[in-house]
Amino acid sequence: MAKRKFKAESKKLLDMMVNSIYTHKEIFLRELISNASDAIDKLYYKALGDETLNVSREDFAIWLKADTESRTLTITDNGIGMDDKELESNLGTIARSGSLDFKEKMEKNDEVDIIGQFGVGFYSAFMVSDKVTVNSRPYGGETGWTWVSEGADGYTISENPDAQPGTEIILHIKEDTDEEKYGDYLNQYHISSLVKKYSDYIGWPVKMNFETSHLKEGTGVEGEDGEQIPPEYETVIEERTLNSMVPLWRKNKNEITEEEYNNYYKEKFYDYNDPAAVIHTKAEGMVSYDALLFIPEKAPFNYYSKDYERGLALYTNGVMIMEKCQDLIPEYFSFVRGVVDSSDLSLNISREMLQHDRQLKLIERNIDKKINSELMKMQKDDREKYEKFFEEFGVQIKFGIYDQYGMNKDKLQDLVLFYSSLEQKPVTLKEYVLRMKPDQEKIYYATGETTAMIDALPQVDAVKDKGFEILYMTEAVDEFTIMAINEYEGKGFVNICSDEFDMGSEEEKEEIKKINEESKDVLEVIKEALGDRVLDVRFTNKLKNYPVCLTSEGELSIEMEKTLNAMPTGEKVKARVVLDINAEHPLAGKLKSLAGNEDKLKDYAEILYAQARMIAGLPVENPAELSNLICELM
Repeated sequence: MAKRKFKAESKKLLDMMVNSIYTHKEIFLRELISNASDAIDKLYYKALGDETLNVSREDFAIWLKADTESRTLTITDNGIGMDDKELESNLGTIARSGSLDFKEKMEKNDEVDIIGQFGVGFYSAFMVSDKVTVNSRPYGGETGWTWVSEGADGYTISENPDAQPGTEIILHIKEDTDEEKYGDYLNQYHISSLVKKYSDYIGWPVKMNFETSHLKEGTGVEGEDGEQIPPEYETVIEERTLNSMVPLWRKNKNEITEEEYNNYYKEKFYDYNDPAAVIHTKAEGMVSYDALLFIPEKAPFNYYSKDYERGLALYTNGVMIMEKCQDLIPEYFSFVRGVVDSSDLSLNISREMLQHDRQLKLIERNIDKKINSELMKMQKDDREKYEKFFEEFGVQIKFGIYDQYGMNKDKLQDLVLFYSSLEQKPVTLKEYVLRMKPDQEKIYYATGETTAMIDALPQVDAVKDKGFEILYMTEAVDEFTIMAINEYEGKGFVNICSDEFDMGSEEEKEEIKKINEESKDVLEVIKEALGDRVLDVRFTNKLKNYPVCLTSEGELSIEMEKTLNAMPTGEKVKARVVLDINAEHPLAGKLKSLAGNEDKLKDYAEILYAQARMIAGLPVENPAELSNLICELM
C-alpha cells in the first residue's frame, strides 16, 4: 500500500499547526469531540429531509474509550461517516473543512449549527499522539475505510469491510517526557474533566465506560457466627454520560430556580458563597447571544493582585472557545463572572481566540450596560446588599472612573459611595447634591486614612460647625476619581484641607488679612526657620479650637503625596503646603509676644510644624530633635 503525501505538502506546515496554533495540548479532545458532533449533526439534518433514513435523535452519541495497556484513546461517533474519497479530501488536505463545505451547501440555514469552521482541528490529535487511525463508513455505505498517519510524512487509505457506520478515531498516545505527561490523557477522570471543561454543552451525549471499585456483596459485614467477614472489592464497569448537553443559560429564566443558579455558580466558579446578583439575558438582532453573569458577594483572595485574571467564558454552539475572554467585559467590572454563548463571532483558525470584530464589541457594550443597570437596581432596591457589594468592589469602580482619562465617568459616577459626615454612612453623589444648602456651590470633601482620622482634622470641625455635609474619602484612589469626575450636576469639588477652601465672610477675610499684616515679622521668622518645607506661614480663623494645621496648595494634596510616595516606582513628590496657625488660639498671642526673639520663635516653628504633620497623618521628620525642644520648653 503506497503512502500518500499530504496535499498541504510539508512537514513544516503540520509542525506549525501542531506546535503553534494551539496554546494548550488538551484542546485536541475538544476538537475531536466537536468533529464527531458535526458528523452526527450532518446525518440528523439529512434525516429530517429524507424519510427513508430511519433514525431518531435518541440513537446518536459519542463514545470515548481509553486503553492504558495499548496506550490508545478512541473517539467514536455514529454520524454521517466518510468513504475513501471523503477521507482523501477531508483528511488528506490540511486546512480543509468538510463542516464548512456542508454549511455553505445548506445556504447558511440558521437551523444548522456546525461547530467546525476550519480543517485543522483534526490534526490537533498529533499534539498528543504519534499515530492516528481513522476507521469510517458512510451511512448506508457498502464498505468502510481506514486512514492511517504517523505525521507529516503522509498517510495511507485502505478498504476496511469491518468498519461500522460512522467514524472511529484511534489515537496512539505519545510516551511521557519530562515536560509533558501524555499518559494523563488515558486517565478516565482527567478525560472526564476535559469533557466537562470544553465540551459540556455539546448537543449529543458523550459517553464513557468507567471502572469503579465496589464492595463485594456479603463481605465487610458480620457473619452468622458473629465473626467479621473481611471486605472484598470488585471492579464494576458503568457507562457514564460525561456532558450535561443543555446549558443553563439556554433555558427559560422562568424554569430556573434561584437554587439552580446558585449551585451552578458555586460549582463552576469555586465559590462558597451564593452570588449577590444573577444576570440572565438573551439578545437577538445585530448580534445574537445568551449570557449568564454573576456578581459575587465576596472578592476572591487575589482579586486586587496581579495574579487575578478577568474575563467571561466564551462558548460557541456549546463548545468552550476561551475560558476567560477579557474582551467581553470592561476592566472596571472585572469582578463579574459568567459565560457568553454566541454563534455570531468570528473565530481564528485555532478557535482559541477571537478576531476583534464588531460583534464582539457589541456584546461587550451590551454586557456593560446590563451590569450597570443591575447594580443601580441593587442600589435602589436593596441598599444594605449594595453597600456590602461596594465594600468589596468599590475601589475597582472608582479606578474605572479615573482610568482612561475619565472617559467612563458618566456611566460609573452614580455607582460610587462615599462616607457622609451628615448621614454617618455611605452615600451617593446624587444623594449629597439633593441635600446641599441653597447657597452651597461646591461639594465638600476631606481625605484621610480612616473616617475617624478625617473626623479629627481641624478643618472638618469648622465646616461641620457651619452645618455643611462633608464626604470622607479614605481610599488611595478617591482623589484621583474626584479629579476625573471634575464636577457632578454642575457642582465642582473642593477639598476642605486645601488653600482653595474658605467659608469666611468678607469681614472675616479682611480681619484675618489685617492680623497677618500686623504679625508679618513673626511669621517671616517662622517661615525662614522652616525653609522650603512650607510654601508659607499665616494666621487663620478657620480652625475653631485647633492650634495649627497644614493646608495644601495646588492640585497635589497631602493625601495624594502619601499615595504617590507609597508606590514602589517613580520619583518622590511633595505637596506644596501652608502652615496655618489659629489666630483665635492662645498660642497666637504667645507667638506675637516672642516678636524679636528669633531663637525662641524658631524652636516654636519646629514644634508647630511637627504637630501639624502629625495631625495630617504624616511622619515627623526629626523625632529626637522634637523631643529635645519639647523638654526645653517644659
